[in-house]
Amino acid sequence: MAHGSAFPFTKLVLNDSVPPILMASLRMGLVLFILIPFWKFKIPEKKYLPSLIAFSISMGVMVYVFMTLALYYSTIISPVIVGSQLAIPFGILASAFMLNENISAKKWFFIFSSFIGILIIFFDPKLVDNFLGLFFASLMALAFAFAQVFSRQLRDLDISLTNAFTGLFGFIILLILSFLIEGDTISTIQSISSNSWILISYQAIVVSLGAHLLMFYLYKFYTVGQIFPSYSLFPIFGIALSFLIFGEVPTVLFILGGIIVIGSVFLLHKIR
Repeated sequence: MAHGSAFPFTKLVLNDSVPPILMASLRMGLVLFILIPFWKFKIPEKKYLPSLIAFSISMGVMVYVFMTLALYYSTIISPVIVGSQLAIPFGILASAFMLNENISAKKWFFIFSSFIGILIIFFDPKLVDNFLGLFFASLMALAFAFAQVFSRQLRDLDISLTNAFTGLFGFIILLILSFLIEGDTISTIQSISSNSWILISYQAIVVSLGAHLLMFYLYKFYTVGQIFPSYSLFPIFGIALSFLIFGEVPTVLFILGGIIVIGSVFLLHKIR
């Protein structure tokens, strides 16, 4: 539910004239601020640093900035939510190339079918003005896939340390990018409404800390296949909230493509 709510709530903040890169930076800044007492500025062993830096940039910078840009350039939220599901097939492909993991014929079939589902959604006439948003959603999914690969090499690290580094890299890098690209950063922060601050805080506390920390914590004790059936429900909650908040009614092409994508991604985790 928390993961699904992130998309419509982010769109509400963007609609309140908060620039997308700045919003992503503030979200990660709050994550860092909250985790500092648990992190205590500990530096991990050198062997973990390359993977930790790669994970922090992939997750803390690329995932969140592409997510906010995807929603900023989209008038319809639901396709972005479904597009984020490409993180799973992208992750399997990244594991094959980076970790030399084998991909069975059945997995290849569902990877192919998930992309077919996205292609069907692309033909929806309502998405004519949303292709740039879907492009950024694909980049978000690709960045999340790389983050999952790097996270496998960080299982022995404390979760608060990993997420504090993610917040540190995300906050600083995105704040610099916002200053260079969006400009007028200080006055923009001062003009953010209290409602937007509440929604940004929700993103940081409930989604980034609550949902993500719990998910990575569960990975220490359970297999991905045991956890993922619950996690794969987040598009359903996200699309339902998009309907309740923005009145988005899915088209036939979107429903068909969405079922193919979500079904393919779900079955990918049922195959060993």
